[in-house]
Amino acid sequence: MPPLTTPKSGDALFASVDRVNAELFTLTYGAIVRQLLTDLEEVEEQLDQMGYNIGTRLVDEFLAKSNVSRCVDFKETADVIAKLGFKMFLGVTATVTNWDAEGTSCSFVLEDNPLVDFVELPDTCQGLQYCNVLSGVIRGALEMVSMKTEVTWVRDMLRGDDAYEMRVKLIKQVPEEYPYKDDD
Repeated sequence: MPPLTTPKSGDALFASVDRVNAELFTLTYGAIVRQLLTDLEEVEEQLDQMGYNIGTRLVDEFLAKSNVSRCVDFKETADVIAKLGFKMFLGVTATVTNWDAEGTSCSFVLEDNPLVDFVELPDTCQGLQYCNVLSGVIRGALEMVSMKTEVTWVRDMLRGDDAYEMRVKLIKQVPEEYPYKDDD
């Protein structure tokens, strides 16, 4: 039996991941949003779909590099995302708060969000969920670990709020399907 490895800390994960320059990433994301604004009417849906596609791929890298074992429930999964996932890919941590009584809905609160460096929304875009790509990433990553979720933005500092807050609601735990039956 191979020896058990302990999960890496958020800082160790962040240090071990290849990164692009943060300013380049932020400016590139801003350019993508600007182009979507000129080309499409449903910008937020496109950002969410882009994030979903990213999240379905990031979860593999996260699981491969983090040494995190399978989470037992949604609460543990949310804590791992907040402390390790955000740190590994964005260099920030989130706080998990506002759990409902059933333990199926919570909020991720970010005090810092690297996606919004250098961003000021013009008056014509005040209703835009600029960081909707992050909600898609969370949704896509959770779906890859058998959790169907709904992710919505509650607070956004670009709109004058005091923090960035995403509400994550577990819709259903999807049973894992295996492509082959074990021969008995």
